[in-house]
Amino acid sequence: MYDVRSPIARIVSALILIWLIIGAIAGWQRHYYDSAPTNCASTGTIAVTIIAGPLNYLGMNPKVADCHINVPQPSQ
Repeated sequence: MYDVRSPIARIVSALILIWLIIGAIAGWQRHYYDSAPTNCASTGTIAVTIIAGPLNYLGMNPKVADCHINVPQPSQ
């Protein structure tokens, strides 16, 4: 059978996975996973730390200070 995925796609996928794993390790080192997130800001901080990946080790310390989720309310 012919493999549909090109070698470049495999490399890019592997790099993205490694990037996110490094970000997750940075979150672990900052003890973000010790307790459950209590609000949107702590969940956002964990998410942006993971997405920042290796940039965490170059001095980036992403934080979400305040966030508001606008969810439609049910009609009364």
